[in-house]
This record gives sequence, C-alpha cells and structure tokens, in this order.
Amino acid sequence: MLRTHNCGELSKKDAGQNATLSGWVDNIKLRSKLGFVNLRDRYGITQIFLNQALCDKLKDVKREAVLQVKGIVKARPEANPKLKTGEIELVAEEVEILNNSEPLPLELEGVENTEETRLKYRYLDLRTQKMQKNLQIRHKLTKAVRDYLDQNNFLEIETPILGKSTPEGARDYLVPSRLQKGKFYALPQSPQLFKQLCMVGGLDRYFQIAKCFRDEDLRQDRQPEFTQVDIEMSFIDQEDIINLIEGMIKYTLKEVRGVDVKTPFQRITYDEAIKKYKSDKPDLRENKDDKNEFAFCWVVDFPLLEWNEEEKRFYAMHHPFTSPKDEDLELLEKSPAKVRAKAYDIVLNGLELGGGSIRIHRRDVQERMFNALGISKEEAEQKFGFLLSAFKYGAPPHGGLAIGLDRFSALLAGEDAIRDVIAFPKNKDAIDIMLDSPSEVSSDQLNILGIEAKKK
Repeated sequence: MLRTHNCGELSKKDAGQNATLSGWVDNIKLRSKLGFVNLRDRYGITQIFLNQALCDKLKDVKREAVLQVKGIVKARPEANPKLKTGEIELVAEEVEILNNSEPLPLELEGVENTEETRLKYRYLDLRTQKMQKNLQIRHKLTKAVRDYLDQNNFLEIETPILGKSTPEGARDYLVPSRLQKGKFYALPQSPQLFKQLCMVGGLDRYFQIAKCFRDEDLRQDRQPEFTQVDIEMSFIDQEDIINLIEGMIKYTLKEVRGVDVKTPFQRITYDEAIKKYKSDKPDLRENKDDKNEFAFCWVVDFPLLEWNEEEKRFYAMHHPFTSPKDEDLELLEKSPAKVRAKAYDIVLNGLELGGGSIRIHRRDVQERMFNALGISKEEAEQKFGFLLSAFKYGAPPHGGLAIGLDRFSALLAGEDAIRDVIAFPKNKDAIDIMLDSPSEVSSDQLNILGIEAKKK
C-alpha cells in the first residue's frame, strides 16, 4: 500500500505509530545533518523529519516532486497552529521518490497567475488551495441536491446527449452523423423536451445533474458547456415548485456553508422589478460587495413573449413550451405582448440562479403558442411532432425549474467567475488551451462523415 494515512489525518493520538504517507513536496529544507519536507495532498500537509542519509538521497528533489515516506509519528514540542497536523511530525525511516518534478510554469500559492497560464496548465492549477476548496464546495452542493431530491421522491434520470436541432434559443452545437450522411444530431441546450416526455411517461418527479451546450458568445459567467440541476414535476402548480426549491436551497446552504437562510423568499413581479430596480435580476443585499450574504428572491409573472424589432416577430421569453397564465390565454392571438407567463426566476445577489415555468400540456394550446411565434404547422410537426403527438395521450399538468450548478457553486465559493468552480473550463473564446481544442481534423475523417470544412 502506498499510504496508510493521508496528509491531513495524523494527530497527537497517533504518536508512536508507524505510518506511510504519499504526496507532493510542498516545501523542502535540507541541511548538512537533518532536513524537513512539508508533504501535501488534498487533505492537508504533514511535516516530515529527515536524517542525514535521507537528506543526501533527496538532494536533487524539487518542489512538487511526489514522495512516499515511511516512518514513526512523533509529537512536536511546539505545535504549528497553521497546520491541521501541527501537533506532530513524521520521523522518516524510508523515502521513495515516486516522481521528481521540473520547475513549475506557474506558482501554486501567493501569486496571481494569468488566466491563460492557469488554463494552459490546468492540471497544475488544480493543485492550488483555491481550486481544491472550490471543487469540494461543488461536490458538497451536488451531493446535497441529490440527497434532498431523493428524500422528496425524485428519480434521477439520464436523457440523451445526441438529440435533435430545434428552433428558438441559442445556436445548437451540431454533430454530423456517419451512418446518416448529410444529417446532424444536436447537443442539448437543456433536457427540456425529454423531461416533459418523462412527465407524459408517468415518472412524476424527475431530476438530473444535466450537461447542457449552447453555442453563444461567452463571458465570465458563461461556458459553451455547463451543468444545471434540472427538475420536473407532475400534478403541481407554481406554488409547489417554489416551495420545493426554497426547501432545497435552505437544505443545501446549511449542508455546504452552514448558513441558515430564511424562507419564504421575497417575491417580485417582473414589472415591479423593472420599475424599481431597472433589472429582472435585483440584488437585495444590504451590502453588490458582501459575498457572505445570500439574498434570494423570486421574480414572477414574466411576459410570455418578447418582440424582436429586427425580425418583426415574437420570441418566447423563456422557451416555446412555457404556459400562458390562464386568464391571459385569450389574449394570445389579439394582444400577444400583454400575455403573462406562468414563469419564475430564482435570483441570488443580483444574478439569475435558475428559472422555470409551468409547461403547456395540451396540444391545442401548444399549437396556438407555435402560431404566436410564427412557427408554421409544418415546421412545428417537423421539429416537435413527437411532443405534439405525446400530448394527445393524456399528458398531465407539469412544470419545473433548472438551477445553474456552476453559478450556484461559484456564489457559494465566493468566486466571480464560474470557470473557478469547473475543473476544465474553456476560455472566453470557447477554446480549451490545454488541449488546443477545437482543432482541425484530417480530410479522411471528414470524408467518412460526408462533409467538407470551409475556412474563412
């Protein structure tokens, strides 16, 4: 076995025991007759005491080399309060150099590296305390969400990654088909249609930690691929979903940060938010700057449609499957701009954390919605025929919500950019500079797919 304990585990009660540790050299000081190594893994740091022979063996070892150390745990006469293991040290009897290291192209602590350097050497950047802390927060958040939804009778259901290109929303990422030349799959912008079909299938309560893909211009809080907590429920109304999500957020903040948040959250209509805060994402914190204050609110009663002056047509403010409010349904044809949606966003500290809606579950209403969006019956049948067909066979009332897991993780970690809670993100130009991706592929690969790549 390469280790009996991790580097954050040993304490005074282990004094006198044999132990084997493995980890990275965080710091090394060698003298003529003795030396010290701070050995690090993701659990912590343990000080290693070296005799003269081991100092000679390690004379060429650099920081970030990987060592295995066998020795005896000894209580230190003076504890180091900066270390979790500061009451002990491991007196080394054997040391094996598992892998030496060249000088690093970036600093792991104490220096702000450029974004380009961090992303190019992401496998090294992941060793920093910041990234290790952030990814632990993300893990705890994901686990807390799963635990809470499991306790509330939700089923975690995977939906396809290779789907169908549909209109509206952002641009799709397309995947060419080798077997059906000239045809393309699309990567899902969200599992929207699949989760609605799960409700038609009688699964009642669905969730997924879902990968989503959108080909859009990036900024610090966007990535071409991102993760959302995707939730859908049957036989519910807006109040049921709001109550569930408030309970989930309260539970997760307590589990992840030890913070108690008060529920119910404040609710603001879309019109009120625009009039009072000039934004549909109001920041209700007492202090744009306190990252330890969590001010949640709901924004409700969004317009169903928004007018695109350039194209002279309406677009769905959320998506084409959002249900109009019952009392506004008759305005859909004669005054579409006045129709309000059964839609709701959850906002945290001035950022949209997630959004959702009660869905259309009747074919006739869905066809009216498509008509308001300028989608012909032929196009609707071509793009969404499977959904319209499903609505003929007893589709239940249903609705849901999706929360951005990356953004929620960043807010809980006190980070401004979601790339700091993603293990391997892209840069602002949607490039993975560590992999040098996207990259060109061979003409043979393109020929197999039956497509030709054009360059500018």
